[in-house]
Amino acid sequence: MYRKKIVFILFTFFALTNLQAQVQFNPGLRGGLSLSTISEMHANYRPEFYFGGFGEINLTKRYALQPEITYVRQGSNNVARNYYDPATETENVVHQDLKLDYLSFSLINKFTFAQSFQVLFGPALDVRLNDNLVRRKNYNDLAFNVGLGYRMPSGLAFDVRFKKGLLDILDSDYYHNNSNDHYLFGDYNTNINFQIGISYTFKTK
Repeated sequence: MYRKKIVFILFTFFALTNLQAQVQFNPGLRGGLSLSTISEMHANYRPEFYFGGFGEINLTKRYALQPEITYVRQGSNNVARNYYDPATETENVVHQDLKLDYLSFSLINKFTFAQSFQVLFGPALDVRLNDNLVRRKNYNDLAFNVGLGYRMPSGLAFDVRFKKGLLDILDSDYYHNNSNDHYLFGDYNTNINFQIGISYTFKTK
């Protein structure tokens, strides 16, 4: 029994030493175009921007875990809101641009194929920094990212991502319009975000 414990300890030690030798951490920066809207509002996409930093933890030759912190501006343009004006006793419509700024904390799984092409996916926690909503349901958001990328040997990379929010973010009783009366999803208004950008990974020894 004592001999088995020694063998197990030695095996664990050499396994951890070998894993530590393979793991490599590389910091980086990312930024680009953010195109976003809010589901079930039948509004226009809002063009904005995002930028942030990340740490690429290479666990194997083809797989890396990448924590990210990103400032992203989202929202939706030309949102129609129907409301009743008691002064004139009429039903009116106004169009508004809704703005939401988030600090997004993501944990991205990155798989690399053929040394250049990458598949990206992972969860995100979006902390709202600012908005112009009158009534809200959730200040923060949970989301999921999926995307594709292409990385050059220099460390410069290009990627396209789709991020879908999971939480209802606004009060659809206030932001009601005649187009969001879907029986199942009309009052479930979530963030939808496309990101098209570039990143650069700094090589470390």
